[in-house]
Amino acid sequence: MALVILAHPTYDKSFANKTIMEALQNSKLDLEIRDIHALYPDYKIDVQAEQAALLRHQTIVFQYPFYWYSMPAILKQWFDVVLTHQFAYGSEGDKLKGKNFVPSFTVGSSKESYTTLGFQHFRVYEFCKHLEQTAYHTQMNYIDPIYTYGSSLAAGYQEAEIKKEAQQHAAKLIAAIKELEI
Repeated sequence: MALVILAHPTYDKSFANKTIMEALQNSKLDLEIRDIHALYPDYKIDVQAEQAALLRHQTIVFQYPFYWYSMPAILKQWFDVVLTHQFAYGSEGDKLKGKNFVPSFTVGSSKESYTTLGFQHFRVYEFCKHLEQTAYHTQMNYIDPIYTYGSSLAAGYQEAEIKKEAQQHAAKLIAAIKELEI
């Protein structure tokens, strides 16, 4: 059974993340999904509940939109308060050791914009080093991120193309979870 930490502050308006989550929910995967923005709109995260959820699962998927080259604030808050000393790291903090850490996110802009000569100047992968370090620091198995470009209506993409890309993203994510859960 895998855990999905959904962190989308405007999930009700999402096309890409909603499509991905619907595909996950309709898959035959045994999942626990925790929509942390819905659970904690005041950002007062129940640390014990979240740590207990982490302990129940081998694979942890973090699903979110790529915000300002990182993650939404609620997910950063979640990392700050849930991955505590002596739980996730420290001399006795090995509770997550060996678990799978799977970043899964949607990127509003095009692939071309995330190149050295593109508008963003860096590849998306370069913005993920903090995730990789977090996984290593907590002794988790870092799985390369699964992400999709062109997921923003504001960036000029159409609903149909966003949905198609998100369905492909979901298929990759489902396959990765199946592989990890063997």
